[in-house]
Amino acid sequence: MTVPPEIDRWFAGRGWRVRRHQAEMLDARDDGRHALLVADTGAGKTLAGFLPTLADFCPSRLDGAPVPEGLHTLYVSPLKALAHDVQRNLMAPIEEMDLPIRVETRSGDTPSDRKKRQRARPPHVLLTTPESLSLLLSYPDSLTMFASLQRIVIDEVHAFATGKRGDLLALALSRLQAIAPQMQRAALSATVADPQAFREWLAPWGDIDSVALVEGEQGAPPQVEILLPEGERVPWGGHAGRWAIPQLYEEIRRNRTTLVFTNTRFLAEFVFELLWDANDDNLPIGIHHGSLSKEARRKVEGAMARGELRALVATASLDLGVDWGDIDCVVQMGAPKGSSRLLQRIGRANHRLDQPSRAILVPGNRFEFLEATAAKDAVDAGQRDGEDFRPGSLDVLAQHVMACACAGPFGERALLAEVRSSLAYAWIDAEVWQRVLNFVATGGYALKAYDRFHRIVREPGGVDGDANGGATWRLAHPEHAARHRMNAGIIVDSEMLDVRFRNGRSLGKVEERFAAALSPGDTFRFAGMTLEVEQIKDMELQVRASKTAGMIPSYGGQRLPLTTHLAGRVREMLVDRAGWARFPDDVREWLEVQDWRSRMPGPGQLLVESFPHGRKHFSVYYTFEGWNANQSLGMLITRRMEERGLSPGGFIANDYSLAVWGLRPVTDPAPLLSPDILAHEFIDWVTESHLLRRAFREVAVISGLVERQHPGKRKSGKQVTFSTDLIYDVLRKYEPDHVLLEAAWADARSRMTDVARLADLLDRAARELDHVTLDRVSPLAVPVMTMIGRESLPQGAIDEELLLEAETLAATAMRTEWPGASDED
Repeated sequence: MTVPPEIDRWFAGRGWRVRRHQAEMLDARDDGRHALLVADTGAGKTLAGFLPTLADFCPSRLDGAPVPEGLHTLYVSPLKALAHDVQRNLMAPIEEMDLPIRVETRSGDTPSDRKKRQRARPPHVLLTTPESLSLLLSYPDSLTMFASLQRIVIDEVHAFATGKRGDLLALALSRLQAIAPQMQRAALSATVADPQAFREWLAPWGDIDSVALVEGEQGAPPQVEILLPEGERVPWGGHAGRWAIPQLYEEIRRNRTTLVFTNTRFLAEFVFELLWDANDDNLPIGIHHGSLSKEARRKVEGAMARGELRALVATASLDLGVDWGDIDCVVQMGAPKGSSRLLQRIGRANHRLDQPSRAILVPGNRFEFLEATAAKDAVDAGQRDGEDFRPGSLDVLAQHVMACACAGPFGERALLAEVRSSLAYAWIDAEVWQRVLNFVATGGYALKAYDRFHRIVREPGGVDGDANGGATWRLAHPEHAARHRMNAGIIVDSEMLDVRFRNGRSLGKVEERFAAALSPGDTFRFAGMTLEVEQIKDMELQVRASKTAGMIPSYGGQRLPLTTHLAGRVREMLVDRAGWARFPDDVREWLEVQDWRSRMPGPGQLLVESFPHGRKHFSVYYTFEGWNANQSLGMLITRRMEERGLSPGGFIANDYSLAVWGLRPVTDPAPLLSPDILAHEFIDWVTESHLLRRAFREVAVISGLVERQHPGKRKSGKQVTFSTDLIYDVLRKYEPDHVLLEAAWADARSRMTDVARLADLLDRAARELDHVTLDRVSPLAVPVMTMIGRESLPQGAIDEELLLEAETLAATAMRTEWPGASDED
């Protein structure tokens, strides 16, 4: 079917044309197929996703038929800000084509009266998030609200499909498909690395042929450069890139608008403070991250949309899709950690397909320079990376079961069929399903004596007469529905305290553990201001403005992992000696002296260096497997060293390497790295450490076993931890095969310890372990060695002191002649 003339005229009126991939999205809709669109940023992805919806309301297609009633299209995005941005951009074609389409957003910020009205009289298009969609499905009227649904559009699908939010959305898709069998699915992304895997995830029952793959037209290649110090050397250690601030400020002065990305909220505040101190011209510079208040974020987003800011420092809160066409340049402070993540951020510049996006990478140290170079090479080659899909989580499934029960009684066999139609949960068999149902019904064998864990019950008689439904379940008490809706969600942050002025104005949130260390009169930097603590009361931090310098809050969020693809590229660069010629002189010299004094850690092997330093014996393992895997390996190696009488003293990890020290030298690291370490020490370590407790706390909250909020009050982080620790101890003792302990173990293995990468590393060590014994620290070991004793401090806070020590260490490491004195003293 052709593009409706109304749409053709609208495009022509703007001097545009309907691009091939946009027309193909219309064709997929007309052919009755689901669709995955993979297209560069600026290619009009979001408009392509909505074109079939706009077409359904065009008079030429209606041909005299009445305008479709009820909810027609759901749009799901990972960010609330993205939904608001899309609403602004979608209204232009709707209004200019005079289409009778009502568009509204729904999130946690939506007023309660509007939420209620949306369920009774939904708009034609509803823009929402996975969590808000799941909550909508928990209402009894969801069956009528979604019965008319024709389409669901999932934007930036790569950002959450492989995690627990993707599990929640996959279950919602299955539920919606059962309510509205005619519903077609569309997913959009600029940075999908494995389109076939995403097609399988998107398809009902994993039927990949039912999903059309639509690939966008190629855009102008991005222009990526790596910033280097002027007249100085690339730093040995540190992450903040403090050295680059004068050059970065000059870049901001030259451009209309510059977007500066950091990898953490702490670093965003730190870089903003440094830029503000350098801001002699008083340029309007803003800051944006997820801990700022909704009002503060909206104010900054509005200022950017109006072109009022010259620069904005931001975190992943602005990674996705927000369309600001006047950004001249994107700056990435520190290592990008992945080529797809870098491409996503680069795409914020210009946001147009026919103009190249310009980006500058600012490495904080020498390994980050190599990583930045690897990321630039990957972007230039058009190579993407990303996380692999994994089996759906049981705690998310338990939350979904409860949501379905809130909507009304359900047949257990019918709901199992729905659940298994999602590829993420196709692995669920009858035995696992009964365990999940019994958990939601009673809390499990060890907890069933407590009424508060009884949330659903079998209806009397057991079977409802529906041959496919099996036993029927319903809520044990109506109040459980309200409690579920207050607590449902996937993102379990550390407990946060509101930061407010005395007049009630909210600035955002800081973590409870940070606030607990503050006393009245203490100062800290937040939201680009220096604040003095007046009092802490009722989960609020009351503050006033101050001129005294203050510390910056750090946050306990997960570190961005170094992707396997980028790690492989860095290893290849280290052994490509001919390629070193393109590096700065100091980086090239660093690698040449390493190559002369020791060896290079190439692909497919594990290099371990052992040397004395400061009356201790060190071994550095060059894994390139990311901080999580290296941290786990450090815990396991020190346990084995203890067993073998090697008197371990500690370890420090970064993304690239692990340094372990002790009182006795490691003459052969092979026994410390045997693969059976994952069967013995790993299980003991995870069980004994806080890791499994932390994982259990998260799954207990997500599954609904422990509630953070009750009517009129909210539990503090300490109260939640106390509750989950008590339950954890009971289950470990009396029901070790409990479904939540299984879910916690899955989390501990994947997200917290990166056991899959750890297993690959140990396999590599078994095949090709290269152990080198040296008389002193090697050049490649300097970056990780400088972090010893500083691992608990926020990135950036220690750069000055760190750089001084790095220079001393480097002088020892880079010496190419035999010294007259020993380095052991």
